[in-house]
Amino acid sequence: MRSLSPVSANVVRFPGPRTARRDGGDQKSLLDMVYTSGQMVVAADDRETKTLASRLQIFGFLNISEISMDGSARRLRPSEATSTSSDRPWRLSRPSFDELPPLAG
Repeated sequence: MRSLSPVSANVVRFPGPRTARRDGGDQKSLLDMVYTSGQMVVAADDRETKTLASRLQIFGFLNISEISMDGSARRLRPSEATSTSSDRPWRLSRPSFDELPPLAG
C-alpha cells in the first residue's frame, strides 16, 4: 500500500473542468490586435477598451491618440488617458522604441 504525504492527503479534487482566469486575456488580445495591424481605432463610447488601453499605456505598451472632429490626432499622456471622457474616438498604436530616452551608463 502507498503512503500519502500529509500535504497530498489534504488536497481535494473537485469534479468538472477548471474555469479559465481572464485577468490578462483581454490585455493580451488587445495587444495582439494592435501589434499585428499596427494601429486600432476605438469607438468613443467603448469605455472598457479605453480603460484597458490606458492601463497598457502606463506601462509603455501602447500609444494613445485622441482623434478630433477634423480627423487630426493628438497624442494623450497617460494622465490624460485615464481621466478622459468618451467624447472622441481613440487611435491605439504600437510604441516607437526610437522615442525612448537613452539608457544612462
